[in-house]
Amino acid sequence: MKTIYARLSIAVALLFGAALVPVLAAPDWPIPSGLKTVEVNGYPIAYLEAGAGVPVVVIHGMFVDYRIFTPQMAEFSKAHRVIAVSLRHYYPEPWDGKGGSFSISQQAADVADMIRKLNLGKVHLLGHSRGGSVAINAARQAPELIRTLILEDASGLEPLLADASVGRQRIYGVENLAVWVRGDLEGGDRRKTAQAAWGMAFGPTAWERFGPEVQQMVIDNIGTVATKAPMDIPAINCDDIRKFSFPVLILHGERSPKLYSDMSAAMRQCKPDIAAAIIVPNATHMIHRDNPMFFNKTALDFMQQN
Repeated sequence: MKTIYARLSIAVALLFGAALVPVLAAPDWPIPSGLKTVEVNGYPIAYLEAGAGVPVVVIHGMFVDYRIFTPQMAEFSKAHRVIAVSLRHYYPEPWDGKGGSFSISQQAADVADMIRKLNLGKVHLLGHSRGGSVAINAARQAPELIRTLILEDASGLEPLLADASVGRQRIYGVENLAVWVRGDLEGGDRRKTAQAAWGMAFGPTAWERFGPEVQQMVIDNIGTVATKAPMDIPAINCDDIRKFSFPVLILHGERSPKLYSDMSAAMRQCKPDIAAAIIVPNATHMIHRDNPMFFNKTALDFMQQN
């Protein structure tokens, strides 16, 4: 049915001389007001869009979705066309973690295809945490689409670490969390499972510290943590990094886990002309939420310069 609809849309556009636009997907779940979708690689990617100008695509991390960038949408959209994407199987899809293609490589391909479908040209691509890994791999797959790459406590660089066991230990930890989440979700209390999993990942006080908005995101997306491969890090090496011909901005929180700065340091050893990481004061791993004023200004200044 979707194929017939797509062909009919193209035929109508040609008949009336209209400019071809991306064919909207038809999701099997409700789409909140103001949210748009576009079909990429057979999946209806949801995204929030605001502003005009050079495009900025922002990619959320594990547990959350496009709503995590609410503090950035208002500021970035004053000078840019900002697109906050919800990756495959994240909210608004009510996914339980079973079946379907869920991988960093797939989601990177989705982001690249979305940029093409929306005719964005070269974009500023910003990724946080697991979304940083998606951004890195989208840049590897389609460097012609990248104006700049902004990495906020990005994962995905574990293969560059001198001690390979450190990266493996982190991935095993996330996989063990996924096993626990899958089992606990069988009890049917998504909120209880989400609260416990968030606490395991970010500390016992993190649930209360981030408040109802973030709590709801974690509840809505807890199924994505239950998947069998929540952190399937694609292989990456220094040759891949050296091919990055676009400016790269790296940001870490003052209290971010050391592993993230270790990974970005390994990235810079591969390509020394990448600037040293900027440390955001009074911030943990959730940098853009902890200190949005500093984060926003730093990212906007970088984009303005490039």
